[in-house]
Amino acid sequence: MENKETIKNQIQALRDKINQANYEYHTLDNPTFSDYEYDQMMQNLLDLETQYPQFNDPNSPTQKIGGTVLEEFQKVVHESPMMSLGDVFNIEELNDFFLRVQKEVRDFSVVSELKIDGLAINLFYQDGILVQASTRGDGTTGEDVTANVKTIKNIPLVLPQKINLKVRGEVYLPLKSFFALNNERREKGESLFANPRNAAAGTIRQLDSKVVSQRNLASFIYTLVNYEDFALKTQKEVLEFLAKLGFSVNPYYRYFSDLTQLPDLIAYYQKIRDEVPYDTDGVVLKVNEFKLYDDIGYTAKAPKWAIAYKFPPQAVETKLLDIIYQVGRTGVITPVAVLERVNVSGSFVSRASLHNEDYIIAKDIRIGDVVLVHKAAEIIPEVLMVNKSKRSNNLKEFSMIKNCPVCGSQLVKINDGVDYFCLNEDCKGKNINGIVHFASRNAMDIDSLGVAVIEDLHEVGILNNILDIYKLKNQIDVMNGLFGFGEKKIKKLLASIEISKNRELSKLIFGLGIKHVGQKYAKILAKHYTNLAQLREVKLDYLQSINDFGQQVSQSIYTYFHNEKNVSLINELISLGINPQSTNQEVDNDYFVNKKIVITGTFVHYSRSELTLILENMKAKVSSSISKATDLLICGKEAGSKLEKAEKLGIKIILEEELEGLLNG
Repeated sequence: MENKETIKNQIQALRDKINQANYEYHTLDNPTFSDYEYDQMMQNLLDLETQYPQFNDPNSPTQKIGGTVLEEFQKVVHESPMMSLGDVFNIEELNDFFLRVQKEVRDFSVVSELKIDGLAINLFYQDGILVQASTRGDGTTGEDVTANVKTIKNIPLVLPQKINLKVRGEVYLPLKSFFALNNERREKGESLFANPRNAAAGTIRQLDSKVVSQRNLASFIYTLVNYEDFALKTQKEVLEFLAKLGFSVNPYYRYFSDLTQLPDLIAYYQKIRDEVPYDTDGVVLKVNEFKLYDDIGYTAKAPKWAIAYKFPPQAVETKLLDIIYQVGRTGVITPVAVLERVNVSGSFVSRASLHNEDYIIAKDIRIGDVVLVHKAAEIIPEVLMVNKSKRSNNLKEFSMIKNCPVCGSQLVKINDGVDYFCLNEDCKGKNINGIVHFASRNAMDIDSLGVAVIEDLHEVGILNNILDIYKLKNQIDVMNGLFGFGEKKIKKLLASIEISKNRELSKLIFGLGIKHVGQKYAKILAKHYTNLAQLREVKLDYLQSINDFGQQVSQSIYTYFHNEKNVSLINELISLGINPQSTNQEVDNDYFVNKKIVITGTFVHYSRSELTLILENMKAKVSSSISKATDLLICGKEAGSKLEKAEKLGIKIILEEELEGLLNG
């Protein structure tokens, strides 16, 4: 029998290593462990904690994986109110603020910090252990979100010192995570988050902490409530102290005492605004010396010793011509603004997201208004606000449609959500979008079956569902009679359809449009099931045992494959010769095993997603960012900054021709 003390020491050593890896990766941005090494350490720790539950610790780094499902959030009363800040919008107003400070105190310095566009959070550590995390709420009472915050990788669960402290900061969603999350939601037919802040707020209030852990929230900590306990006298000292304790502190803070530097300072922050990988909407400026705070004073809502300089919105005005409605493949109805064409951040825009009914009503957006349009996270065109000074008197208030714009069915809200849905299974809009999704590049990749072709074939009644795709070879006479469908086009279409029968199982799973199952979950599912016939027999308890699957995803997959209509669909796909086998079998080529690989540029013979799948099947660890731990950069044409960084770091670089040879052994 193994010595229990030895096991305990092994567990603690793994926890220490993983905590160090989290700190290096998420706080220092300088990882020394590869992704593979990290994953192996985490799996070993999970195995040991399962085998020896007597050594379980609620502060183990395994708790960052999530898994707690809360019934509701408990209220937390803040002993020290979480106050808001006053805003200024130009240098003149900022100078006026400091003139008011100078009337109260003379000798002071200033600390400036980026204003992160996220969600304020309050953390309480007792004897160096995180015991409670709460939201700001109304400033005096927030919500207990401890289980969710524990999943955030750059928030330490245990501090290097056994001390009591209360810290505050911002939880945010990095732009990379925001785009990935919205891509997943788009793949599932769900409504998109308006911006990273909304996504962060929606994530931190999830009842299932496993969902939170998968969305990759991050944090910056900037306030120490009980600074007197540590004899700290300035905000600059607090930031330095917090960094030493392992908290992520935004590196772009500046310390100065010469107020003539303000214009240059704001210009500096304006410049880096476009360079940082997260949303920031301004700069917070604070008097540095704590002893001066009481002399400067407070209002009922905000301190008089701090101010937020808000960046001007990167937006332009245009006219809202109409509001139209799109029907997603799951039936979700999305209102879309039709705009007078305008250039926004370098590209012309004539459509913009309006998200949902609540968004439009809250901003009182009306057809005919002059609106301010920007690109949320510099990508997604979005109506930001209305210029009501330019509003005509006769504009009608917005009223959400009651019936599907395509089939006329009555729309419904599900579980008191914000979105309306068309539940008609025969809705043309849903069906067309379902076929478009199935034929898309990331699914079955039928490149000759685009939206226009699908609409034409649907209109004549020969393409109503995905099964009909594989029956088009029996409809050549009908297609011959359609405008624009010549012999060459039809042959190319049928050839593309035939080729698609041999796609990866994960692509077919993704193409089925299972709720909550995007590309990532489709790949994971294909690693656990060999073919469609096996998927018909999925068991809920097994799905829930898969490490990456939460309760919601598992239930959705189980429900799909036990629905009579879907089972019939699967059976007919198999009868039509579409039953791809999983390609996750063992491979002889061991060159790529355990290598951390980054892919950049475009390739002649592969899409990036196909190349990623091939390499993952060869047990490589494909990452999206270059670091010292990267083993290999696979470089296609038109490579950019990743190639430059790899060259500087001395990372091995291979081109597509060399890659072909390596893949072929």
